[in-house]
Amino acid sequence: MKRISIYSLAAIMLLGILSSCSKNKTGQSSKTGMAYNNKYNGGFEVNSKVKAGPGPGLIAIEGGTFVMGGSLNQDLGYEFDNVRRRVTVASFYMDETEVSNVDWLEYLYWIRRNYANDAEYYYNALPDTLVWRQPLSYNEPYVNNYLRHPAFQDYPVVGVTWEQANAYCEWRTDRVNEEILRSKGYLMDYKTLTAGAGKAGTAATVSTSADPFNTDIYLNGQYRGEGIDGKKMKKDLNPSAVTTGTTPNAKGVVRPVRLEDGVLKQPYRLPTEAEWEYAALALAGNTEYENIADGRIYPWNGLGVRSPKKRTQGMILANFKRGEGDNMGTGGYLNDKADITAPVRSYVPNDFGLYNMAGNVNEWTADVYRKLSFEDFNDFNPFRGNEFVNKRLSDRDKGIYAKDKYGRPIKDPAKTGKKQKWSELQNNAAAVDSSAIAGKPYNPDFRGHLDTVVTDLYGITTLVNDRSRVYKGGSWNDRAYWLNPATRRFMQQDEASAEMGFRSAMTLVGAPEIMTKGKPQFSQPKSKALSKSR
Repeated sequence: MKRISIYSLAAIMLLGILSSCSKNKTGQSSKTGMAYNNKYNGGFEVNSKVKAGPGPGLIAIEGGTFVMGGSLNQDLGYEFDNVRRRVTVASFYMDETEVSNVDWLEYLYWIRRNYANDAEYYYNALPDTLVWRQPLSYNEPYVNNYLRHPAFQDYPVVGVTWEQANAYCEWRTDRVNEEILRSKGYLMDYKTLTAGAGKAGTAATVSTSADPFNTDIYLNGQYRGEGIDGKKMKKDLNPSAVTTGTTPNAKGVVRPVRLEDGVLKQPYRLPTEAEWEYAALALAGNTEYENIADGRIYPWNGLGVRSPKKRTQGMILANFKRGEGDNMGTGGYLNDKADITAPVRSYVPNDFGLYNMAGNVNEWTADVYRKLSFEDFNDFNPFRGNEFVNKRLSDRDKGIYAKDKYGRPIKDPAKTGKKQKWSELQNNAAAVDSSAIAGKPYNPDFRGHLDTVVTDLYGITTLVNDRSRVYKGGSWNDRAYWLNPATRRFMQQDEASAEMGFRSAMTLVGAPEIMTKGKPQFSQPKSKALSKSR
C-alpha cells in the first residue's frame, strides 16, 4: 500500500475543511437554514470569506504585546514621558518607506488636473520648502530643488505639516479604491472615462458626476449612474431592487460594490504612536515560541550604530548626525552617504521589512502629545487623540450625505459616545453621555483646551495643547539618541520642518496572524448542527 506523507494528509484535510467552510459560507445560514445568494427568498448576499491584503506600498505588521518605552535605557532629557508599560498592538499595515517627493508630486498633479481653477486647494497642499532656509547656512538651493528636481524624487518629502499628511492619506485612500473599482470594471474604466480627448490632450470626460471619486460617498450609493457605472458591476439579488431605481444593464439589475464584498481597502492614515514604536523595534525577528531572545535599543540588534557584517563592517546603519559638524563622514569615504536626507530605500530594512525607521526624517504619528500619556492609557491599541465625528446628512430620511465643494462628506463633531435613539436622532437632540463631567458635552479628552471644568492646564501653563502631535524616529540632523524608537517629541500640527516626514498605515481586518508558516493550527471539523439541519 502506498504511504501518504503526513504533509500530504494534512493538506488534504485542510482542503476538506476549507471546502466545507466555503460551502457553508455561500450556501445557507447556520442559524435560519435559509439559502444565501438566492434572489427568490430575499436575496441576502454572503461573499466567500476573504483575507484583505495590504494596499499599495504597505507591508503587513503582525501585532502582539510589547513593552512600550522599554527600549529606552537612558532618559538623557529627564523627560520621563515614556515610562514602561506593557501594551498590545493589533496587526496592521504600514508603508515600507517614507512618503517620497515623487509621491507628493503625484498628489499635487492630481489636484491641479482636477481643480485647475482652485488655487487655494493647490496652495494648501504645497509643502513649505522654506523650511530649508537658515540664517547662517547656505541651504537656498534646496528651497527650489528639493521637492521638484528629479535628483531628489525618491527622497522623503519634508516641510509637510501633520494636517497635510492626514489630507494626503485621505486622498490616497480614494485614489487606491478608485483604481481597484475601475480596473475590475465596477466603475467606468479610465480609457472610456476620458474618451474623446482633444488634440491638445484635454480630456472630454463622459462622466455625469462633476465630483471626483470619494470612498464614503460611493459606499453610500451617491456615486453612480450614466458615465460612472462600469460594465462588470455586481448583480443585485434583491427582488425589490427593480423598483428602487437600481441601474439595469446587460447583466440585469446591478449594484455598486458594498463594504461587505471585501473589494475596497481600509482608509490610509497616520500610524498611532504605539504602532510606530512597535513596528520600528520589529522584535518579531528575535522571537521564537513567545520568547524574545534579545531586546533592542534601535531597529536592529546590538548596542552600536555600525554594521557588524564582514562586507559592510563599520558602515553606519542609518542616516543621522554623528557629532557636531559631522553630517556625512569624511570626503573620500562618506560613511552614511548622505548629507541631508537619503533616498527612502536606503540602508538595511528592519525585520518587518521597513526602511529608515531610524534616522533620515522624523515621522509624524497620529497621537496628541501628553507628557503623562503612560498614566492614562488603554493597554490594547493605546492612542490619545480621538475626535469622533459623524457624517452630516443632507436628507435624513434617505440617508444622503452632505458634500463639500470637493465632493467629500462633511463631518461634524459627534454629539454622543453611544448610539442615539431614533427619536433623539430625528429631533437632532444629543443624548447625554454618562462620562460627561459637570454637564460638559461629550469630548474624548476632558483635559484639553475645550475643558470647561479646569481651564488652566494645557496651552497656558505649558506649550502642550491639543494641537501638539507626537513625532518619532530621529532625522538626518539628530544625534543617535533619537534613533531609539521609544524617544518621543512633539510639534504643533500646523508646523513643518526640513527634518520631518511621514509614512502611512492601514488597519488590518480579520484574523491577526500573518506569519502562519510552521505554526500549529487547530483543525475545524464540519459543523454537526449544519449537517442535521440538512
